[in-house]
Amino acid sequence: MFDGRWRAGVDRRTGPLGSALHRTGITADQLTAAGIVLAAGAAAVIASGHLAIGVAVLVAAALPDLLDGPLAKAAGTASRRGAFFDSVSDRVTDALLLGGVAWYLASSRGAHAALLPFAVLGASNLVSYVRAKAESLGFDARGGLMERAERIVVLALGLLVPILLLPALWLILGLSLVTALQRFVKVIRQSDSSARSVALASRWTVAAMEARWKARRQAAAELRPNRRFRTRRRTGSRHHARTRP
Repeated sequence: MFDGRWRAGVDRRTGPLGSALHRTGITADQLTAAGIVLAAGAAAVIASGHLAIGVAVLVAAALPDLLDGPLAKAAGTASRRGAFFDSVSDRVTDALLLGGVAWYLASSRGAHAALLPFAVLGASNLVSYVRAKAESLGFDARGGLMERAERIVVLALGLLVPILLLPALWLILGLSLVTALQRFVKVIRQSDSSARSVALASRWTVAAMEARWKARRQAAAELRPNRRFRTRRRTGSRHHARTRP
């Protein structure tokens, strides 16, 4: 949902921040690495039970992920390598944060409660995998109800109000699965549409037109002997009719 509705507006507002960071000499890779370090710190704080402080560190960890792209564009270093590093760092950050939440729940609410963050992690990785695989095949799988930005926001709200932490995790889990299904259906529709387009285009290629023309000529050639035979029979009948006494 974030990519579909607010990405363009956020990019316009973070562009000047990226230019300012570029003037400091920091690189996009360094900013991405700093986000991983901050996420590890947030996970440790959350696991220790200091949830309010953990939310503050979580917000700090989310800022590098928001600004490393504008920084790379401002520096002219945007590349597929940087996009790969950023995507991998997102998965590492998610694992660290949800691992910290699982540790906290295991300590405060029992071992069974700790399974929920790991289920959320699996669903989140499924959402990311569907998009990555689709884009590797040339399809667009962006969008959905629960993308990474929404997951971070809902998780932060659950940590701020501990009584809502479990409901927040269940919400993230359910909507993440819905998002994975939305992206799957989106890719299937694109693949069906592209297949129909290829089939329609193939009907009007030069080879296809030549094949249809040859088939028509062959069918016409097969009909010619029948026509000649009918013509001879009619001519012979007339001739016999004229020579009768």
